[in-house]
Amino acid sequence: MASLSPDRLPFHVGIIMDGNGRWAKRRGLPVVMGHREGTKALIRAVEAAMRLGVRQLTVYSFSTENWTRPEEEVRGLLGLIDEMIDRELSRLHENGVRVEFVARRAGLDPSILEKFARVEEVTSSNEELDLFVAFNYGGRAEIVDAVRAAAAAGVDLASVDEAALAAHMYCLRMHDPDLVIRTSGEYRVSNFLLWQSAYSEFYFTDVLWPDFDETDFRQALVDYAGRSRRFGAREAEDRA
Repeated sequence: MASLSPDRLPFHVGIIMDGNGRWAKRRGLPVVMGHREGTKALIRAVEAAMRLGVRQLTVYSFSTENWTRPEEEVRGLLGLIDEMIDRELSRLHENGVRVEFVARRAGLDPSILEKFARVEEVTSSNEELDLFVAFNYGGRAEIVDAVRAAAAAGVDLASVDEAALAAHMYCLRMHDPDLVIRTSGEYRVSNFLLWQSAYSEFYFTDVLWPDFDETDFRQALVDYAGRSRRFGAREAEDRA
């Protein structure tokens, strides 16, 4: 496989982790087992990102729309997230991963918020990789919340600009993603980082999330490295 040049690596990669349910269904297993395997793939992705030189990684773990799924599946998902935090926090911290939850926090159970706060506090000084976990997250909800926060801060909405709204997004440390990966063969953004991904490159793969490994991650980075990012401008030869 092609080598990766450090100057062609994305700084920030976002991943829409999709396909857990189909992975389980194909094996005749309960959906929660697919989600359990998905947590293993997440840890692999974090470790791969660090080895490959990615500096920020955002994973879509639970959307604002996921609450409408069957109650049993939602309980299973929340339990797995809780379990993964308890199991992996020490290792993430030892490896220098800084974890931050990107979430609509209003209305979340206090026990969840307490756990988020503990994880963020423990890892706050780490610098090897920023891991942003999008939980109870929706891109539209984040934009609405940013407008409300700007208004509450006294910003004149009649003259609001992009910088004013960007200053009130959930996470100011997050760079705009250079690359967004979606697994499982679906071709949609599903309300993920709508504001931040305006000029992101997208990579779609048929691999179901529980099967996603470092080889797949590397292939996405190689594909990205071969692209020319123009951010709305034309190539020099196109302007000639």
